Amino acid sequence: MSVLEHFGLEREPFSNAPDARFYFNSEQHGQALLRLMYAVDSNKGLAVLVGGVGAGKTTLARRMLDSLPEERYESSLLVMVHSGITPEWILTRIAMQLGVVAPEADRLALLKQLYDRLLEIEASGRRAVVLIDEAQMLQTRELMEEFRGLLNLEIPGKKLLNIVFFGLTEVEECLRLDEPLAQRVAVKYHLHSLTPELTQSYIKHRLQVAGARRMLFAPDTIPAIHAYSGGVPRVINTLCDNCLFESFMRGLDEVELKVVLSAAGDLGLVGTQASHEEDDTDDELDEIEDMLDRLEHKE
Repeated sequence: MSVLEHFGLEREPFSNAPDARFYFNSEQHGQALLRLMYAVDSNKGLAVLVGGVGAGKTTLARRMLDSLPEERYESSLLVMVHSGITPEWILTRIAMQLGVVAPEADRLALLKQLYDRLLEIEASGRRAVVLIDEAQMLQTRELMEEFRGLLNLEIPGKKLLNIVFFGLTEVEECLRLDEPLAQRVAVKYHLHSLTPELTQSYIKHRLQVAGARRMLFAPDTIPAIHAYSGGVPRVINTLCDNCLFESFMRGLDEVELKVVLSAAGDLGLVGTQASHEEDDTDDELDEIEDMLDRLEHKE
């Protein structure tokens, strides 16, 4: 019997692979998407979403891409996989993503091709949108200047291209490499870690999408999961996935508190848990450890 069969699940509930079915529309994620959509709907030019590691930026970027209907937008998503990206690569990729056929090697000729393509998109009644994920990889002034030049592609009274950056907090340092570009940020939103209440809702949501007919985590496990994960969705996924597997190995019908501590220890989260925005993390962990001590004495 597999883990999924043991818990009556149809699919893995806590995989960190991008999957639109598991999108968790928390209030802040909804607010972020609302603001970013407003930016592109209003032709603001440049919008920025900032969040910590594992906060859900990539998931939100893919959700936004799915929310841009083809009849209204010519949109694309580019993921910056390393910091060695050149302005020429960026320009060529954006041109190709927006429909430029056989992009020229010469920069000025390519810009002309892109401008003509943007005019075609505008004439069709649509808006051109480029989403840039992992934007903190854009670490040179030349890259920032290239994006400023792209935002200058416009006609009287209207911008022809909207760009949305998704990145770690370092993306703000990247923007400051070109102050005129930093001043053009029309919308900026910060994603924060989940609260204990949202952590519980997040876990329930993923279980339900995976086909669970009941809550598989005991009530007293949620504060521990929140404390050890810091409310970071990616870490919550990893911890919960390990908890389900260990509970399966122990023959348990649900995840118990001692399983969370064991899994957190194996993952190196005990003593090095993600920091909270509140000051009560240590108190939460002390309460958890006291509860575990009492459980051990009972056994």
